Amino acid sequence: MSLTEKQIERYSRHIILEEIGGIGQEKLLSSKVLIVGAGGLGSPAALYLAAAGVGTIGIIDADRVDLTNLQRQIIHHTSDVGLEKVKSAANKMLAINPDVSVKTYHRFAKADNIRDIIREYDFVIDGTDNFPAKFLINDACYFEKKPFSHAGILKFYGQLITVLPGKTACYRCIFNAPPPAGVVPSCSQAGVLGVLAGVIGSLQATEAIKYLLDLGKLLTNTLLTYDALAMDFRAVKLSRNPNCPLCGENAEITELKDEEQPVCDLKSCKC
Repeated sequence: MSLTEKQIERYSRHIILEEIGGIGQEKLLSSKVLIVGAGGLGSPAALYLAAAGVGTIGIIDADRVDLTNLQRQIIHHTSDVGLEKVKSAANKMLAINPDVSVKTYHRFAKADNIRDIIREYDFVIDGTDNFPAKFLINDACYFEKKPFSHAGILKFYGQLITVLPGKTACYRCIFNAPPPAGVVPSCSQAGVLGVLAGVIGSLQATEAIKYLLDLGKLLTNTLLTYDALAMDFRAVKLSRNPNCPLCGENAEITELKDEEQPVCDLKSCKC
């Protein structure tokens, strides 16, 4: 494909970068990224990927915009309360950049549909807020051999890692299985600093663009943690776990299944 004059102007700050140039921008425009979750993490990721000119962006979310979302989910506005999150998100992405195509999936990501959805994308961003969904995304990406960015936020802390299935440590290499109820509270129970979602979600978008353009060093085999109160980033080196139930030498997980969401009573949370 050839860039139009308007596209050359729109993406000029990318094009003047030697590492990207016109060829790199054309590659972005022909790339496809799926974002699972149109919430705190998915919001900045979606906005920046659209602005960057990623040609096709898919977004999955079964929820509608709630007033409590607006403190951190910057893709949604007050006037969007009650609207499907995927529609709200698509409206903002297209408003920023009509070059992109947005595919919306107003549904929960489940074991019986996620593989069919992610199959057509080049990279997946996990912007979900619950453990069953995170393990499902990890497992689905492994079976479909799709690279993805995992991230999570709570209170003042965030973390992320990029996974190249079958080549680098996966989410189960680190955490194995969802925690039992009473161990980790949700954001609605423990709270979360709104801007934290912007920091971590933007880093996820950065990883996606780096992967698509084969730039720099990805956060593979590295869990990047962020403490907003201390303004401290730490890179924790990891390696594939030979005993991982998914990608280990004697893998026990051979098909997708939906995990139950453990219910956490904040009074009993050991966090």
